Amino acid sequence: MDNIKRAYLELHIAVFLFGFTAILGDLIQLSALVLVWWRVLLTTLSLLFLVRVGKIFRELSRNTILQYMGIGILVAFHWLAFYGAIKLSNASIALICMATTSFFTALIEPLIMRQRVRGYEILLGLLIIPGMALIVSSTAASMNMGILAGLASAFLAALFATFNKRLIGRTNEMSITFLELGSAWLFLSIVIPIYLLNRETPLNFLPSGTDWLYLLTLALLCTTLAYVLALRSLRHLSAFASNLTVNLEPVYGIALAWLLLNEDQELDPGFYWGVLIILAAVFSYPLLRRRFGRGVIIP
Repeated sequence: MDNIKRAYLELHIAVFLFGFTAILGDLIQLSALVLVWWRVLLTTLSLLFLVRVGKIFRELSRNTILQYMGIGILVAFHWLAFYGAIKLSNASIALICMATTSFFTALIEPLIMRQRVRGYEILLGLLIIPGMALIVSSTAASMNMGILAGLASAFLAALFATFNKRLIGRTNEMSITFLELGSAWLFLSIVIPIYLLNRETPLNFLPSGTDWLYLLTLALLCTTLAYVLALRSLRHLSAFASNLTVNLEPVYGIALAWLLLNEDQELDPGFYWGVLIILAAVFSYPLLRRRFGRGVIIP
């Protein structure tokens, strides 16, 4: 197997594992807050075997470290919103809401990176709106809070990805991940005691037997291993090929939700029409970006 074929295989495995995170989030019988705390803790511990912590703090300035830690707090909020969306609705809805990340990126990136807005990105973003309208109108009202949480998760994903883009090149990706997830764990470790002081009922903090298995799978396979495979594949694949493949995450995730969670029984045909519209916009994005380059610029 040559390097290109191996890279495609590794990237598809990584994207499949990323899509599986929503399934695990549905299966784990913990609140979103506790689930994310365990995920970032276990992932950070696993990264201790892949990075040199002392070297990170010697090479990076205090200001850069604080910036990465700030992004890590955004990552924590993103995962809280993502798993909150799963708990409030289901995995399929959370995943398709995450597909709107490219639209939010088209709005956020020009502001943060001080670039002009690309016209075709805005047009594709507008195409997502009727797709989301179909999804909202075809799902039970009890799931609306889950949809809002999913959209918040997508917005936060676009936000921290754009900030990461500004800081890229200051250190390697593994070190960035360690700093960000480590700071996410520290932040949540401060939040949880405050949350418990204002909560009347006790919080289930310790995982059960099966939850341990799901959490270890989530942290070690779906986070650490998936991230390593995705990074390694980038050595041999273009950004276009990588982005197009990563767009398969909601497809893999929703297919898994049908097979493992029987979520197709909870959703009406209108949901799937909305999914098709959103996926059409998502998959058109890298094609149009390659075709038009900078595209139509809106001053």
